[in-house]
Amino acid sequence: MIFLPPFTPRQVLDPDQPITIGAMVGPEAFMEVRYLQHQNLNRALEVIPELSFRFERQFGRECGGLVRPYLTEDAETIVVALGSVNGRMKDAVDEMRAAGIPIGSLSICCYRPFPFAAVQASLAGACQVFVLEKNIAPGMGGVVTSDIQSALAGTNMKISTVIAGLGGRRITKASLRRLFNRAERGTLESLDYLDLNPEFVTA
Repeated sequence: MIFLPPFTPRQVLDPDQPITIGAMVGPEAFMEVRYLQHQNLNRALEVIPELSFRFERQFGRECGGLVRPYLTEDAETIVVALGSVNGRMKDAVDEMRAAGIPIGSLSICCYRPFPFAAVQASLAGACQVFVLEKNIAPGMGGVVTSDIQSALAGTNMKISTVIAGLGGRRITKASLRRLFNRAERGTLESLDYLDLNPEFVTA
């Protein structure tokens, strides 16, 4: 089954007809180039869901889309994350649900352009949100959290950042369960850390 159209390169490298690719744009056109880049990238917010639907219809499995909510409809607490940690996150959510705790998760599949409307719709019913970040911007905190805060601007949603998995450190289901329990008790800090070893931290 063919999904992608035949590839026809727009430019071909030919030693007999040398060309310059990726040349710097001067100040007389740089703003316009960036404007077009921004406008065309935002168009992807409409294209990606349609392509995801077509892919699933043809191959019988999802390929991502903009976001992937999991048990968020009645969740009071929703954890947001990107990437591979979401598989383990879903397992931990299932265990918490089995214990009667109304928690869900939201996987962000498209980061740029950021799917503000889809994120807003997925998080609208929650009482609190925390973002599991596998990166940190020193002096600021979580990068993804800034986008979540923008998406939920004007609401009274409690939003926390939890830094985890830096340097390839494992994120275990046991750690996630402890984290979810803390979120349920309302004891998460606005910027928190998963499995931080205090012995390695000096004042």
